Amino acid sequence: MPRWAKWAGAVVGLAVVFGLVVLFARWLVGTGPVADFIERYPGRAPTPESTPVGFPAWLNWAHFFNIFFMALIVRTGLQIRSERRAPAYWTPHWDHKRKISITLWLHLCVDLAWIVNGIIFIVLLFATGQWMRIVPTSWEVVPNAISAGLQYATLDWPTEHAWVHYNGLQQIFYFLTVFVAAPLAIVSGFRMSGWWSMKWKRASRIYPLTVARALHFPVMIYFCVFTVVHVGLVLTTGVIANLNGMFAAQDSTGWLGPVLFVVAMLVTAGATVAARPMLLAPAARLMGRVTAR
Repeated sequence: MPRWAKWAGAVVGLAVVFGLVVLFARWLVGTGPVADFIERYPGRAPTPESTPVGFPAWLNWAHFFNIFFMALIVRTGLQIRSERRAPAYWTPHWDHKRKISITLWLHLCVDLAWIVNGIIFIVLLFATGQWMRIVPTSWEVVPNAISAGLQYATLDWPTEHAWVHYNGLQQIFYFLTVFVAAPLAIVSGFRMSGWWSMKWKRASRIYPLTVARALHFPVMIYFCVFTVVHVGLVLTTGVIANLNGMFAAQDSTGWLGPVLFVVAMLVTAGATVAARPMLLAPAARLMGRVTAR
């Protein structure tokens, strides 16, 4: 069977499954008990009364840098997995016995930048009270998340105003992404990197390399799936207002947010395309020696 036919079959199959899910969800929410459940738990995530409203400018910047760094991390990570022969190699000034591909060098550099951005984000998150928006503080977030999921499945979106609050499903997944998936990516990547010393015999036995490898790629897949779903919902639940909130720090329907979003995407796309050995070598030479092999 031709490859295009397999892809076409997969697309048709997914469309059929999607349609069946929507039909089942619509039937389900039409039943008395489920309708009562949704009325009792409309989907809004419960938050403390002191929860701040809106997105500050620092959050907009952190959001952009997260997009920028994650795009480069995923691109270089996939390159590392598929490279048969590295286009160039990098040897650090402080360790002439160590040599890694220039792709891995970029991956590690961007990892560090992403971690620094994340640390700043976490500090400001708790310093400003924004943590209350994404950290569940009541078990009622669970039924509200289920309610929001059912409403999404019917294509009758739950009432949203992200500037003021998230729904339960959003809150849970933002929490998992920031406080579970990101740390897993860091600890598994650190174990796989050259920064993990071979002298740490006991730590290596407790945390074997095979475990780190088994974690790292699935975590990347999680981030990719999360991003696709996240962007899809941003585009289908009031795209102008959403982009103004996350890129312009304002609750409006003007065009500043969408324009800044387009600029951010162009900068990110340009960086991923420009991340080639010829352009990377001058920066890499500042910290080490670049060779063809």
